[in-house]
Amino acid sequence: MIELSNVSKTYFSSSKGSDSNAVHALKNANLSVPKGTIHGVIGLSGAGKSTLIRCVNLLERPTSGSVTVDGQEMTRLSNAALNRARHRIGMIFQHFNLLTTRTVFDNVALPLELMGQKRHTIRERVIPLLEMVGLADKANQYPAQLSGGQKQRVAIARALASKPQVLLCDEATSALDPQTTGSILELLRDINHKLGITILLITHEMEVVKSICHRVSLISDGELVEDSEVGDFFTAPRTQLGREFLNDFLQLTPPKELMERLVDVPGESTHPVVRLTFSGDAVSTPLISRLARECGVDVSILQAKVESIQERTLGLMIAELLGTPEQTQQAMTYLESHQLQVEVLGHVQRND
Repeated sequence: MIELSNVSKTYFSSSKGSDSNAVHALKNANLSVPKGTIHGVIGLSGAGKSTLIRCVNLLERPTSGSVTVDGQEMTRLSNAALNRARHRIGMIFQHFNLLTTRTVFDNVALPLELMGQKRHTIRERVIPLLEMVGLADKANQYPAQLSGGQKQRVAIARALASKPQVLLCDEATSALDPQTTGSILELLRDINHKLGITILLITHEMEVVKSICHRVSLISDGELVEDSEVGDFFTAPRTQLGREFLNDFLQLTPPKELMERLVDVPGESTHPVVRLTFSGDAVSTPLISRLARECGVDVSILQAKVESIQERTLGLMIAELLGTPEQTQQAMTYLESHQLQVEVLGHVQRND
């Protein structure tokens, strides 16, 4: 449904297009979003997320590369054809962008008015949309009378007014509290399920990805550095940035006093502090007790957590492995042989 092929976007501070201070917001980005799926793009602020999503409907025209939506190569369309194609691509924003002088009904009706639809046709379309987003009783109110979550529901209804095949969500829940965010995500999931609309969303919130996305891409400094199923991303991120996002989300870090004692280089009188990631059957297997018996090490568990990621269970643990260097190395090999991810955070002085 959405295909980005080698898309780059460069901003120049001069009109000549050869500025040494050019900003390369996107660098040869390749992205494929199948029809009917929900795909998340996650990254830090300034990584290029907003530029990427705005290139899909050509609110930002790529410097190079091609963008194809529902079989149409957007970058090759005439202005008139591009305007028609945009009617099939809805978009919602972080700050709602509602017109304060128009009622809820009239905000949702706006795209249809711009398309030249007759008033009775507009009414037949808008009323069911307001019912879908739970705002049928707010049709005659103004944005100032609504909560943040209600405003975003109006924005979603407006984005659906022209019966789009694709819905783009630009940090759609960033301005909302956690409870309201949950209700908006549930609405988006329901829209995807009932209407079959393909959703591409950008976010910096791992909870959003966990809650509704089928697949996720990680963007860093304008480059898409990871692309995987959500379950794989949470259980086995392939990049250091992916692991940092996961650790921040799970809030699993060693105590500060221990971090201050960690050294990078192991020695005869040190032992490792490790972060362990369990998934699948390993979560319910008593590997730690077996480890102590079979490898002769003591295990000091500093932190542990279990998360349900869609249909997968993810377990994380930070622990000290107490034993000789040979014993602790054997222990890590044992854990890896049972499909655990083992990350050595550092080494601390043994107290024996």
